[in-house]
Amino acid sequence: MGFVRGGFVLFILLCSFEMSIGSGKTRHFKWDVEYMFWSPDCKENVVMGINGEFPGPTIRAKAGDTISVVVSNKLHTEGVVIHWHGIRQMGTPWADGTASISQCAINPGETFDYRFVVDKPGTYFYHGHFGMQRSAGLYGSLIVDVADGDQREPFHYDGEFNMLLSDWWHQSVHHQEVGLSSKPFRWIGEPQTLLINGRGQFNCSLAAHFSNTSSPNQCNLRGTEQCAPQILRVLPNKTYRLRIASTTALASLNLAVGGHKMVVVEADGNYVQPFQVEDIDIYSGESYSVLIRTNQEASKNYWILIGVRGRRPQTPQALTLLNYAPTSASKIPLSPPPITPTWNDYDHSKSFSNKILALMGSRKPPRNHDRRIILLNTQNLIDGFIKWSINNISLHLPSTPYLGSIKYSLKTAFDNKSPPENFATDYDVMKPPVNPNTTTGNGVYMLPLNTTVDVILQNANALAANVSEIHPWHLHGHDFWVLGYGEGKFTKEDEKKFNLKNPPLRNTAVIFPYGWTALRFVTDNPGVWAFHCHIEPHLHMGMGVIFAEGVQHVNGIPNQALACGLTGNRFMKTTQN
Repeated sequence: MGFVRGGFVLFILLCSFEMSIGSGKTRHFKWDVEYMFWSPDCKENVVMGINGEFPGPTIRAKAGDTISVVVSNKLHTEGVVIHWHGIRQMGTPWADGTASISQCAINPGETFDYRFVVDKPGTYFYHGHFGMQRSAGLYGSLIVDVADGDQREPFHYDGEFNMLLSDWWHQSVHHQEVGLSSKPFRWIGEPQTLLINGRGQFNCSLAAHFSNTSSPNQCNLRGTEQCAPQILRVLPNKTYRLRIASTTALASLNLAVGGHKMVVVEADGNYVQPFQVEDIDIYSGESYSVLIRTNQEASKNYWILIGVRGRRPQTPQALTLLNYAPTSASKIPLSPPPITPTWNDYDHSKSFSNKILALMGSRKPPRNHDRRIILLNTQNLIDGFIKWSINNISLHLPSTPYLGSIKYSLKTAFDNKSPPENFATDYDVMKPPVNPNTTTGNGVYMLPLNTTVDVILQNANALAANVSEIHPWHLHGHDFWVLGYGEGKFTKEDEKKFNLKNPPLRNTAVIFPYGWTALRFVTDNPGVWAFHCHIEPHLHMGMGVIFAEGVQHVNGIPNQALACGLTGNRFMKTTQN
């Protein structure tokens, strides 16, 4: 059946697009990861690239295909892993690409074959998951189309564009890492530039003549520079799909297309009830598909803009153009770029998040939970060092990957004491912690297989008074249902607000300042999975937890994935014997 909304004809197909494991073809890639000189924002710097490209190559596959990526580490002095963000790794938990969790880091000069199935269509991406290599530029797009012979997607479009959003600092990732781990704390500041598909402009603007100040300067670009914007060239009176993903290390973003409304149709690889908006908020780790109709005056071009949300913006907005044929791409729009909503207009953000609902016919959550884990997000101190903590424990990963240590019952590899599943009832989330001190830990939440788990993310005041930050949380190995958002401290009464009718399936969800977010997932994927804030500095400072489920059922782990720490010692002894 079909209906019309905002000028779009959208077809709803009440079906599942998930494919059986390994039903498609195998697609092979060979990648060299290395540092190289590049000019992402017109200022030359060192980036982490793949096969001489920045961002890395786009992978395009069809649901049911097997992906094989042989990664060679050419970095010389540091390890590397690659995480396939949003791919659930059903049956291949060792390919998740999380150092110290699913595998050992790939050492300099070594290779590792990531082999996994992309089981459902959607907009995904990949990025480094060792140290802070995502901040260094190790990322790229991963697009999964509907399988051959399967039913089409539940909406029509004539063409599509991919938009991978990121932020960029001029100081190296190593400067940032050292500063985050210093006493006193040393912050390198907000990113210098926002990038669209790895391209931005520092100290100049495509729309400088609309500015009320003397700076920045108008960009003078030929179009062949590494920093020149990728222009979206369209035909009039067509429908285009924009695949938008955020791999930012820090920034929460807002995206708008001048003169055009957008219809949101996909979130994190799951179809949603279509709804029309003027702009979208997108947090680190999230992805969306939106449809736009090119029904404006064809003799003009139109701005595409991204700006910072959730933090006081000190990074200029990023711009590119929607270029209508046959109009020249050099023609600057007559109107100024759209205005990004005020950075702390959280009502705008919450309104957008609450509009995201599962497409009719989507899988519904179980009515009840078997276990509930409430995770208090706080900023704390350890011997004067600033950390982020969950239930007063700051995550410090072990040297032996959890997948191996749990599989082979290596009891000394990590803390065997289960982490707390709640926090003190008298804790005031609206004020700085009375006792800011915390400890490090690396314990694991052991979850029985095929059970329903609720996670309540509880935000709180940071160390400074009247400060509570946005945190986008990403779960590896699963999608979860977002049951709802709320203000203040979560209580039993808040369960009445849960949406059990059509909650969206996501892999990343945000908690707003001084609020809570309720998630539900089923432990149906044996493995060890990270669950963490997707802001890179926050994870580096301990903002994450580890879930393990059914590890005894995991078989076929490649020895190379575990050739370090205690598992590496175990394999060496076996070889010697």
